[in-house]
Order: sequence, then structure tokens, then C-alpha cells
Amino acid sequence: MMLKGISLALATTALVAVALPSVAQDKSGPNVGAAAAGATPGGASTLGLAQELYAVGMAQGDAVTVLAAAKLAASVEVTSAEAAALDPVIIEVGPDQTTFAKRKAAPAPVPAAPAPMMNEGEPRPAAKATFFTAANEDEGAADSPVTAEAMFARARELAADDEALLGLVDDALAEGSRGRIGGAVEWVSRLPSGQTDVWEIPYYGNSYAEIAVVGDGDANLDVAVTDENGNVICYDVSWSDKLYCDWTPAWDGYFYVTVQNLGGSRNSYYLLTN
Repeated sequence: MMLKGISLALATTALVAVALPSVAQDKSGPNVGAAAAGATPGGASTLGLAQELYAVGMAQGDAVTVLAAAKLAASVEVTSAEAAALDPVIIEVGPDQTTFAKRKAAPAPVPAAPAPMMNEGEPRPAAKATFFTAANEDEGAADSPVTAEAMFARARELAADDEALLGLVDDALAEGSRGRIGGAVEWVSRLPSGQTDVWEIPYYGNSYAEIAVVGDGDANLDVAVTDENGNVICYDVSWSDKLYCDWTPAWDGYFYVTVQNLGGSRNSYYLLTN
């Protein structure tokens, strides 16, 4: 399944659950079960949509659209986290997006077994390993995706002397964090051209899962989400650096997010999870 962007991904959420059957008893198939009851896209999708809306607003020089993006970005309470080191020896990854990352099988006759989901009673953190050699040292123009604060500043610049628009910006800033939704975790990676990040993320079975990759716009990113068996959950090889994916795992398991920088400069992107 190829997802071209955040909006299309949201529209096809229900189709994912239908296309990939529940395999709670057979862990050799795709780790996707029936949609969790009452599950709705959360902070990761909202932040991804805010970045897309901001890009549209800037391209059009439209203060109202940029302000809408800023309000979306500010509406999510985000926790920043540091990724643990992922041992590259346990990961099987191909040279391009035709082969997706998965956990290597243990030598026969010992069955492959992922690490436990819990670490001393707490969920294990996301872990990351980087593969291949950087193609160049171009650091790009941006150091990260645009923050809500920067979006508000841009909206004010575009509003210029329009007192009505400036008033809307001030009103939005005065609202502060009121009504924020929570639950989003933000991981940052500054990925040079030619390199590939592989993230290992644990999710519990029968619980709603969502992942978004939001780049800084400096380079194209190809993104794939697979389960520990290498079954593809979502992927995007379009000319974009953004992807949104949501699903409901059928059992406790690890998922792998492969992010490949095919552009000519570094892309500093956020990986967002719930």
C-alpha cells in the first residue's frame, strides 16, 4: 500500500484494517488486527497535517492558512524523547526501498524472538540505527521542521499591516495551551543524504498505533513501516518527506520505520508516535 501523504493516509485508515486481516493467533502474518474501538487520529496526525498546511500557506503567502497551521501545531502537547541505540546486527535491511527492514531470524533451530516489550516494568523506548555512508556533507537550509512558534511569527509577518489578521494572531497566542491534546512523542533525527535510519518501536496488541514522519523540506525521504516479520504496513516513495500511518496491532510486537534520504542534502525530521 503506498500512501502519498498525510491527508490520503487519513482517508484510507479504514481500508488498511480491511486489507490486512487479523492474525492474533498466527504471528507469521502481518501484525494488523481489527480497528480499535473508538480510535481516532491523534497528536501525530495533527502535527503532520499542520506541517502540510503551513507549506501550502507559505507557498501562497496566505497569513490565514499559516495561522491555521500554527494553531494546529500548538494544539498538541508533545514530549521530546531520546532514542536508544539499536544494534544493527539484529536488523535486516536492503540497499533500497524494495527490501524493507525487519528483525533478523535467529539461526536454526532456535526460534526468532524479539526483546521483551517491557524494560523493568516500563515500556521500552524507541531505538534507532543508521545504515550506509553519507553521500555528501550538505547540511541543508533547515535544522528541523517548523515549530508552532515559528509558524505564528510567519503568520504575523504575512499579516503585515492588516489589523484584523494581527488581532487573530494575538488571540491565538493568548489561548496558549488551553485545550491541548496530549499523547504525542517526538524523536528527532538529522539524516544525511544517502543514509537510512531504521527505528524499532514497540506497540501493544489491540491498541491504536500511529506514526508520522515529518521532514524539514530539504530533501526527499522514502519511508516504510513494517512489522518484525518484514510485512509492510505503510510506505511512501513519492517525492515527499512526510508520511502518516495508523493501524491496530493484533499482538504485542515491534515495528520498524525505515527512513531513507534520497535527496542531495541532510533532512532533519521528526518521528512522531502516540
